Amino acid sequence: MEDLQSVEAFHELKESGAHIFLFSAVWCPDCRFLDPFMPEIEKEFSDYTFVHVDRDKFIDLCGELDVYGIPSFIAYRDGKEIGRFVSKDRKTKEEVENFIEGLA
Repeated sequence: MEDLQSVEAFHELKESGAHIFLFSAVWCPDCRFLDPFMPEIEKEFSDYTFVHVDRDKFIDLCGELDVYGIPSFIAYRDGKEIGRFVSKDRKTKEEVENFIEGLA
């Protein structure tokens, strides 16, 4: 999973292709819970490019997108938001897979 480098890069990425942005932080235990199974999810859903967004580095972007809890996922396809799984709750592998399977 690549790390987001700038707000400009976020806006460029979301405009073309299929991307899933994972908003998290290094200090967040529920975010670290995702670490063991995210590589499997990335492989399983290879139609999407997964991008990690560090909440602490991009706090203004999180506010702009109404991401107030982490870990959270927002999916885009060709400039259109196609789904979000945004909350402060811990997410299981099955919940993340169900979210991605349900994307339009």
